Amino acid sequence: MSGRPRLALTVGDPAGIGPEIVLRALASLACPPAEWVVYGPLESLAERAGRFGLPDVTSLAAGAVDVPGSPVPLGAVSAEGGRLAAATVLAAAADACAGRVLGLVTAPINKESLRAAGHPWPGHTEMLAGAAGVSDVAMMFVGGGLRVALLTIHRSLRSVPDAISGVETERIVRLVHRELPRLGAERRRIAVCGVNPHAGEHGLFGREDEDVLRPAIATLAQQGIAVTGPLPADTAFVRAAQGEFDAVVAAYHDQGLVPVKLLAFGRAVNLTLGLPFVRTSVDHGTAFDIAAKGTADPGSLLAAMAMAVELASREP
Repeated sequence: MSGRPRLALTVGDPAGIGPEIVLRALASLACPPAEWVVYGPLESLAERAGRFGLPDVTSLAAGAVDVPGSPVPLGAVSAEGGRLAAATVLAAAADACAGRVLGLVTAPINKESLRAAGHPWPGHTEMLAGAAGVSDVAMMFVGGGLRVALLTIHRSLRSVPDAISGVETERIVRLVHRELPRLGAERRRIAVCGVNPHAGEHGLFGREDEDVLRPAIATLAQQGIAVTGPLPADTAFVRAAQGEFDAVVAAYHDQGLVPVKLLAFGRAVNLTLGLPFVRTSVDHGTAFDIAAKGTADPGSLLAAMAMAVELASREP
């Protein structure tokens, strides 16, 4: 395995499909070449291997880091599942910060289980930013010919307009501009979606686009960034898919994820921008409803693993 990047692969919430898709991905002929070190409760991996007739993790990975704990009920929210999921990610992040691995590929965690365990983070992005001691991060989804960053992430739709500011818009666009060359987009053409229908129709359908987004975008353009907007979201993604833009900044979670998942569900990759190490993830959740069925598809995890290998191989 000489010359291959050493990367962490976390199993996510052990009550979900994470352990299964990790084993299936590692056993797949499509598994990207790397030194994969699996992090998580090894008991859950052994249980899933036995349940579904899959190879043991020790025969598939370059190494395994056990995160011990109590067994959790399969397919259910639990405080122990949330504790194990967080401990797994934090152990891998600590090794990434120390340079023992070049990055992380993460299987899904469950936000309710995290909260039941008493953790404040709404997801991986915030958890990893805290672990790395950085704040200039953003969530981006890549798939179906789209690269979509989110201006706001996990919050209610009612709270989105109040959460959008000129400062945050400028920060996210600058970060996307900085990171796009790593993703093979040297031209760095960025579209920003409006918050409201028709991007507010010059204030007719809300003032956020005129009063917040447009001045921020004008400032960025004056600084030499190739940014356009605010644009109506119902056409911005079409234009991006046709090659007019290299990335889209969506105002809120579902505005950005619906087009990506429509075009590439099960093959899209969740990428965290701004961390001092590579981090990619699947485009889906823990799928508690099928955790006991043995039918989980590792396609998105394989895509995330391939992107992590590609990005890590470019690191100096």
